[in-house]
Amino acid sequence: MAGAKNHQYHILNPSPWPLIGSMAALVMTTGLVMIMHEMPGDWWVFGAGLIGVLFTMFSWWVDVIKEANGGDHTPVVQLHLRYGMILFIASEVMFFVGWFWAWFDFALFPATVDAVGGQWPPAGMEVINAFELPLLNTFILLLSGTTVTWAHHALIHGDRDGLKKGLWLTIILGLIFSSIQAYEYMHAPFPFAATSEGGSNYGGAFYMATGFHGFHVIVGTIFLIVNLIRAYKGDFTPRQHFGFEAAAWYWHFVDVVWLFLFVSVYVWGGWGAPVHG
Repeated sequence: MAGAKNHQYHILNPSPWPLIGSMAALVMTTGLVMIMHEMPGDWWVFGAGLIGVLFTMFSWWVDVIKEANGGDHTPVVQLHLRYGMILFIASEVMFFVGWFWAWFDFALFPATVDAVGGQWPPAGMEVINAFELPLLNTFILLLSGTTVTWAHHALIHGDRDGLKKGLWLTIILGLIFSSIQAYEYMHAPFPFAATSEGGSNYGGAFYMATGFHGFHVIVGTIFLIVNLIRAYKGDFTPRQHFGFEAAAWYWHFVDVVWLFLFVSVYVWGGWGAPVHG
């Protein structure tokens, strides 16, 4: 019959969110540039853009959830959503490769960087003890990886109570991790930028790598909170739960990146330097 749907793909209706989102992103980045140049009204412009971006994200994802609940996410659509999430995580991996590259470049070739005085860590600099708070945070993230896996398996087997408990534990562990890292930053023995008290490239590379990971932990925690709310609303089935699956993949990615950070930045990167405290 003419006009009948003879495929499993979901043809999207016209949506305003790509246009609104791009305009909000332009306003937000314009505000950032204004902040850097200390122009009048800079924070107002940035705030307006940020609100627009957050509103777009919320509204767009609400539409996606409605499509899923309406049966538009066929097996083929779900497969391609998984491809998209895999590519997104791959792009995040390359993002962190840049920070690791900078760290290893400074560490392996300190003689080429005047700011570190031919030594890594820079001479006289105290570093964070890898086997105190960073090790505790490592155990916390590894435990959170097991709790989110528990929640995933509970969902697959139709155990919604186990799904909620696993998500609650993972979210709590994520919040504890962020709190410990904030405490660590407040008591770190070196600043972000080069000052008379030290810092230099070590501080910059350290805070950029660990700070962006911390930002990803916060994003992942929000991701899991949204999934917990959806679980209480009755969303997700053993056969259709891509939203949860994407959050679980993202959380495992955060776990793996932290293991690399712990070994290369905290343990190996501070080896031989005096330990703070």
